Amino acid sequence: EWPETGRLALYLLGLRATCPPPESGPQRSLVTWLKYYLEEDWTGSRRHGHPITSYYQYGLGVLALCVHRKRVREEVIRRLLVAEHHSKFGHGVGNATDTEAVVALAFTCLEREKLVGTRLAAELQAATHQVRRRMVEAQSEDGFFGNVYSTPWAMQIFVATNTCRTEPAYDRAMAALLENLDAFTTTATMAQVLPALHGRSYLDIASMSCEEEQDTLTPIGPAPPPEMRGNKTVRLVVECPKLRCPQGRLYDQRVPTPASASLLDVLREATTQGNFTFETQETPQGPFLHRVLGLEAHQQKRSYWQLLTTSSTSLQMGVAEYQPHDGETLTLRLSHW
Repeated sequence: EWPETGRLALYLLGLRATCPPPESGPQRSLVTWLKYYLEEDWTGSRRHGHPITSYYQYGLGVLALCVHRKRVREEVIRRLLVAEHHSKFGHGVGNATDTEAVVALAFTCLEREKLVGTRLAAELQAATHQVRRRMVEAQSEDGFFGNVYSTPWAMQIFVATNTCRTEPAYDRAMAALLENLDAFTTTATMAQVLPALHGRSYLDIASMSCEEEQDTLTPIGPAPPPEMRGNKTVRLVVECPKLRCPQGRLYDQRVPTPASASLLDVLREATTQGNFTFETQETPQGPFLHRVLGLEAHQQKRSYWQLLTTSSTSLQMGVAEYQPHDGETLTLRLSHW
């Protein structure tokens, strides 16, 4: 079973960064498969006018092909251009910053590597400029572009377009990242943040001189987290759209757990109290909440389980990383994007 579009794209980006032998057979096969999945991703959902997976994964696919210096059909690129022009990257409330950033990186790569004609290159450059402008205007007071995880993607746009040294918003975002490094605990999220912290973007691996790369990687073990003693109680709420669930609120209970418990631990503890069930799916970013109380999030139906600390504040971490505090209310809300 082959990986989905986004997972295969991330793998190819990582493969290029490791300086593989030039045009090895397996590498060419993976590039061919990615091109195939880009087409399948779109044609399978043509009547809806968006990819089966998401514009995020679709943009990742184009970015990975560009980094490998492979041409992409103009129609594939224009699908992303049209979506950007018509603000179709929204997810939940507001724009999906990570999606806009990934797509803008793909546009910049195609332009820089001269994989498109002059007219299309000018359109891609204009679209990237608009994305960058919107991100500066929408930067939150805490310095993030979107949230802690989408910020590294956004910062890479400023690096790739050589505007990071003249844009104050970039410096504020860097300061915010440095204060929240404990949010990046999985391999995938570390891979997102490390280029930004070093003032690089994924576009830099397209021009790496592999002959000059030295094998200097030394494995190190992470420092053990400080032990937290005692107990805490977290209020767990589950909500569903009234069209699907007339009662609206499906679950509202206080769950006692050890003080060091993550949100995932809270969910597990809730199952021992009865009347609560959930399932997760493993992703490169860690466990993804897939089903709660029998209600499943469907990517094809563009639904997901939104994690909220209040009625309007989304969590900045995943279920395995976030540690609720004593007395906190956490809401799992089945939402659409």
